[in-house]
Amino acid sequence: MPKPKLFIPGPVDISPTTYEAMCSPIIGHRGKDFETLYASIQPGLQKIAGTERPVFLSTSSAWGVMEGAIRNLVQKKVLNLCCGAFSDKWFDVSLRCGKEAEKIQAEWGQPIDPDLVRAKLREGGFDTVTLVHNETSTGVLNPLSDIATVVKEFDDVLLVVDTVSSFSALPIPTDEIGVDVLLAGVQKAMALPPGLSVFVVSERALQRAETTHDRGYYFDFLEFEKNHKKDNTPSTPSISLLYALESMVASIMEEGLEKRFQRHSETNAQVHKWVKENGFELFAPDGFRSKTLTAVANNRDIDVPAFIKAVRERHNFLINGGYGKIKGKTFRISNMGNETTLTMDDLLCALSEVLPEFT
Repeated sequence: MPKPKLFIPGPVDISPTTYEAMCSPIIGHRGKDFETLYASIQPGLQKIAGTERPVFLSTSSAWGVMEGAIRNLVQKKVLNLCCGAFSDKWFDVSLRCGKEAEKIQAEWGQPIDPDLVRAKLREGGFDTVTLVHNETSTGVLNPLSDIATVVKEFDDVLLVVDTVSSFSALPIPTDEIGVDVLLAGVQKAMALPPGLSVFVVSERALQRAETTHDRGYYFDFLEFEKNHKKDNTPSTPSISLLYALESMVASIMEEGLEKRFQRHSETNAQVHKWVKENGFELFAPDGFRSKTLTAVANNRDIDVPAFIKAVRERHNFLINGGYGKIKGKTFRISNMGNETTLTMDDLLCALSEVLPEFT
């Protein structure tokens, strides 16, 4: 069977232009050519991230940086804000790193309540908060600005935010709202192959890291800062992925961020319209729904795995079933990355053609 076009929540479909960029000749990563490549990507990444800070490049999944943030910043206790598979996992990672951790646990499908964050932080003892902005497992978009406002009320508490499936698809004003670590893998909204992460670290987070023991080496924020000053990375980077990143950032700048945000909003609305027209419900509540993927509640009780298989076999499109404990109760459709209203129409027509056999 040929490889399908991906409409899953990540990795997503990769454009021919990106593949072509990855075929650029390999260069030495400790020479001028690499420094030029690294520096050329920075201005665009800074605009996407809403920051004037450096944007560090890590050859890893986002989980590497997520764990690195725990190791670099948590000296007292971390508060993990949990509302789905990936935010829940961050709590587990905190414990595995040997850190004292507590969590606020929202029901899967519900957003984090900023008032609960404030109440918990008032108990004292916390120095770090983690948040998944766009919870890929449930399609919930958490109220980032409201939560950042709450965290800023507590002088010694740092905010770490995973934007893996929102980065470049909607505005993220990192500096303006006071995010201390913003991180993202590039295989979702950025529409690049997996294996590279980008992240921003505030000055006060770097100051915290300076006094933190056992940071390790590979994800040591201070090593990233030191090497960034030389337009380089601490360890051997995936040069082919950096060529792809350079190409994608240039493409995003050419399209324009506002137009990119609008495109994601329009394609997302298409999926929501299909969901409602076909008698399904949206798993996330109104006002807290992802702009890059849709978690569809299986209120019609269809055989989700068989439906997904039929769509692939007949149309060579791949969507995803529910994740973790909501497997079978939901299915997920991505509109992130390079998708347009035309490509989403192709998918939704395919879904409509197959669906009657399962209802």
